Amino acid sequence: MEAILIQKQSPVIPIRMNGRDLKPHKAIVNTKFGVRTVLASNPWDFVALWLKREKKNKASFYWQQARVFSDAAKGMPIASAPLLHYYTFMNAAKALLSSRGVIFDEHHGVKAHDLRKLSKRLTLSNEGVKIQKYGIAYALSQYLGEVETNQVHSLEDLLFNIPCIHRTFCLTYKNQSDLFIPLTDCKYVYDKKSKQAYFSARFSRDFKSKAYLRRLPPSFIEDKSIESDQLAVRSVMSVPLTRSSITNSANENSLRALQKSVRDDLNYISGSQTLWYLKSVVSGHSRLNRQPLTLMLLAMHRLSEICRYRPIELDSFLSGQKNWLLTEFIQMVPSQFIDEISSEITGYQVMIPNVRLAT
Repeated sequence: MEAILIQKQSPVIPIRMNGRDLKPHKAIVNTKFGVRTVLASNPWDFVALWLKREKKNKASFYWQQARVFSDAAKGMPIASAPLLHYYTFMNAAKALLSSRGVIFDEHHGVKAHDLRKLSKRLTLSNEGVKIQKYGIAYALSQYLGEVETNQVHSLEDLLFNIPCIHRTFCLTYKNQSDLFIPLTDCKYVYDKKSKQAYFSARFSRDFKSKAYLRRLPPSFIEDKSIESDQLAVRSVMSVPLTRSSITNSANENSLRALQKSVRDDLNYISGSQTLWYLKSVVSGHSRLNRQPLTLMLLAMHRLSEICRYRPIELDSFLSGQKNWLLTEFIQMVPSQFIDEISSEITGYQVMIPNVRLAT
């Protein structure tokens, strides 16, 4: 008698909307699920046209101001660019807040904070910033729902918590463990038995050690239900859904709440493909409960002030041991900031064209 092999069907299946499997979204608050990715060679044009179409006149003005500063920064040397980049970030943040109907004080909302004490040595660890309880930085933090209670941060800790320059940070500070763990197969799934939805992903194959599981943030746990040679994780939070296909506003709102929760510890790096990372728990530098948008704004503000008031000291920074880290920050962060804020303004995910996507 021939043996009959019956394949056990998994009770966990991908969540779909408009014929597409749902994956994490770039936007944290203003998330449009189930829409096609926008292919645009220039996110500035797409957002400008979107704001015009939506009749967001004030936000449109701020966005155009941001673009002018961004264009001017392209021809500036590294030591001078932070000032223009900061005004790009500030006006782009004002465009976001205005487009979302957030009332805000138009002051910067962040200022320098002296961490030097008795030391006269110039280091990234003693260049501090303080978020005030009003202004653009504060309003952005509130909009993103940040839960960080400490309002004073060093420039070093800000740089440590920014995903797109984290590899450079760890190569600069050679004894620092990776804060961000690269993920693959990121998706939202539905358990047919419990009728609950949650986020699921696997660690990159380079992160095989079980020790990484001891560094999970409280919002994530190991997913032992996945049989794989890669470590798998899932969100602790789950939300009830009536079915795996999103067809009504109630289920979509539940999924949006799940997205907001997991994005507290889920960050991405923009590029020809979106690379997702889990923000783990490590010793050493401070792990800040802030989103990259706020971190990039704060760090660029501090550098812009050093550029404006203490240019000789900035030149010293750029000539010292941390010169590569600062150069990478000044060169790489502007495009990441605009990518993130473009998605947050419009709710769409913007990618460069001529790149075939998996979805």
